[in-house]
Order: sequence, then structure tokens, then C-alpha cells
Amino acid sequence: MAGHVSTALIDAVLDPGSFTSWDRPAALDSRYLLEAAERAGTDEAVLTGRGLVRGRAVAVLVSEFAFLAGSIGRVAAERITSAVRRATAERLPIVASTASGGTRMQEGAPAFLEMITISRALMDHKAAGLPYLVHLRHPTTGGVFASWGSLGHVTVAEPGALIGFLGPKVYQALHGEPFPPGVQTAENLAAHGVIDGVVETADLSYLLDRALGVLVDPPVAPALPRRTGSLGEADAWESVLRTRRADRPGVRELLRYGAAGTVRLTESDASVLVALTRLDGQPCVLVGQDRSQVKAMGPAALRQARRGMNLAEALGLPLVTVIDTPGAELSPSAEEGGLAGEIAQCIATMATLTVPTLSVLLGQGTGGGALALLPATTVLATEHAWLAPLPPEGASAIMYRDTAHAPVMAASQRITAAALQAVGTVQHVVPEHDADTAQSLCQAVAAECAARLSR
Repeated sequence: MAGHVSTALIDAVLDPGSFTSWDRPAALDSRYLLEAAERAGTDEAVLTGRGLVRGRAVAVLVSEFAFLAGSIGRVAAERITSAVRRATAERLPIVASTASGGTRMQEGAPAFLEMITISRALMDHKAAGLPYLVHLRHPTTGGVFASWGSLGHVTVAEPGALIGFLGPKVYQALHGEPFPPGVQTAENLAAHGVIDGVVETADLSYLLDRALGVLVDPPVAPALPRRTGSLGEADAWESVLRTRRADRPGVRELLRYGAAGTVRLTESDASVLVALTRLDGQPCVLVGQDRSQVKAMGPAALRQARRGMNLAEALGLPLVTVIDTPGAELSPSAEEGGLAGEIAQCIATMATLTVPTLSVLLGQGTGGGALALLPATTVLATEHAWLAPLPPEGASAIMYRDTAHAPVMAASQRITAAALQAVGTVQHVVPEHDADTAQSLCQAVAAECAARLSR
């Protein structure tokens, strides 16, 4: 089958010579299948088997578009389902690469219904805590995109790929006009958070290596030194001003200096970052508020955060949340988008996770936006981090009808890390030094996180 897209992709992603097919020869029992096989040079629209990605065993499902536009009939569906069940039994991660027009029209409703069978097998695989990684190729449409193409823990697409539920030719035939351009592209779907990113095929092996490094490889012993020492006498208002400085390190710096093997996931709302990563060697899902974004957290950002929480639970990985926010978005559109409900859903989701949870109060901790990421089993804080229902200026406006009393409110509301530790909200405070750089503070935070996660 040399020269086929499916085998070329396998050669590009898997370690050389590591692929072993799981497929039995398909029965080509009709004329259209015989003609399709003759044209395509393959016996079906999907290839399955086992291989290695940089030494890690994986199961693979790869569409062959040359066979009837990669359409899924009952034989192809049985091949996929059998491979998924085998991967689950052997506890292998699955890597799927789709290129399909969807259900095979020649087989009608029976083929259409096989999408449910495939999906059920994949949900059983995921329920077993096993990773499912999806790569969408050009084109992926119809029932394939609406079933096994959209169930991945991580989903990326090749650049420029047509990705969508409704095929543009079908739309034009039904409506008499072309489908609006630019909607069903990999880049547009990534921008809207439908998929996690756009990745060149040449970079797919690198991405899988990083993702599997978090999802499959065991933890390693923490290497960064934990910071010890007593806390200073922190002035609450001074702490507020420190956390608002432009040079204050945030979640991006924490990942840069304290983590490795990071795979950033969907960022349709950049005020929240979701990533698979290793903090000082400890694998986790990290959900962090990004202080580099001026935009406050809206409903979409909170839904993104909740996706990270659910991902940690599904993969059996610890969840680390990083709180550093001036607050949730206050606007008519946020109200209409269900802001309060999204905050409540984040609190409820995080409070009921069964995986280890760790919240890091890294800087500002204002209002419902901070509360949404706070209810972890363990809460850490940097010495000058703080938590308040409103920024001190807002509290001053309520109590004094001006903002001039913000320092007074900061002092009276017990918002500092030390005060929060005294009442048991925070379990550990990482001391800060005047000579700290972004790297030194972030590594101190990462070291404390790793120490807690490795227990």
C-alpha cells in the first residue's frame, strides 16, 4: 500500500518499522466495493493497528480518503470498533487521524447508525482513563466529525483542512448558494475553541510525544528546591500594588520556568489557559488565569476552565488551577451569557472532582473569577497574593462612596495570603524575596506544587 495517505501518515508519526496491522482482509462482496478497492488500492476506508510513538505503544485508526472518500460503512465501522475495544483491553492510548465525507451513502441507515457503536466503544475507552487523541485531516465532515472525530481528549487539525458537519456541496445543493467561505476551516475552528489547534503533519509526532509524555509517562522525582523561610510583615495594600505591576510573573512564566513538555489546548478565550504539562516533573492538567490579557473572565473563559477540570477527571490527572485575575467580566453580554451560572458550575465541578486538586493563588484574586478556580483540596499562595470579593477600590466605593479608602479596605478585609493561611483557606504560603526574578519566584512555586502533587 505504498504511497497511500494513510500509510504515509503512519510512517510520519510512528517509529520506523513499529506498525503492526490489526485488520483482517475486508470482504469485497459488491461491485462498488470492488471498483473502489481497484481505484484506491486498499480494501477499506480505514486502517488500524499498533505502533510506537517515540517508544510509547499506541493504537492507531487512520482514514484512507482514496477509498470512497473515506466514508464509513459497516465493515469499516466494525474495524474501528474492534480496534478500539482491543486498545482498551490492552490499555493503549488511541491516536486517530480522520479524512472522511462521513457515512457511506451506499449503505444508508445501517452505516449511519454505526457512528453510535463507534462512539460507545470510544466512551468506554475514555471511561477506562485511557487517552484518545485526534488528528483531523482535509476533509473531515458529516457523521465522522460528529462522532469519533469530535470525542478526543486533545483534537488538532492539519492546516487549511475543511472541517465541518455539513459538507459544502450538500449545503449548496440544498440551499442553492455556496456555504459562507472561511467557516469550515481548521484555523477558524481553532479560533473558536472547537478544536485545540492547527498542526503541520511534520510536527504531529512532536505534539504526540509531548502529549503522551504527560498522559502516559510516570512522574519523576521533583528536582527544584523548595523555598523555606519566614514571612515578612506584608501590608495588604502594598501586596495589591505588587500584584498589579507589569513585571509581576503570571501563569505563562510559571509554565516557562517551572514546567516542561507543555501542550497548550484550546484558547478561544485567551483570559484562561488550559494545558497538559509537568510541573517540576509531575504530570497534571493546568488551568490558569492569564494576567497578560486585559480582558476579564467572561462566560466563555469559564467554560474553557471547566473543560480543563473535566479533562483532568477524565484522564485521571491532578488538576492545578492558577488564580491571578482582576475579576470576572461585568457587562450586559456576560450577564446574558450566564456568567453567574458559569461561576457556579466551575465551583461545583471542581469541588466534586475525584482527582487530586491544587489551587495556586499567584497574584490578584478578585471576586467570582477567583472563586471559580479556588475550591481545591490544597491551596497554595505566594506571599503577596490576595483574595477579596471585590478589588479594594470597589469595596471602598460601597463602604465610603469613594475609592480613596481602598488601602483601608485592603487592611480590614483580611485579604492577604498570611491572613488566609491563618483561617485555613490557604495551606501554605511561598515566601517572596525582594531580589526575586520571574524565574526564581516561578520555580519556587513550581517546586511547592510538585512537592504537594508527589505525596
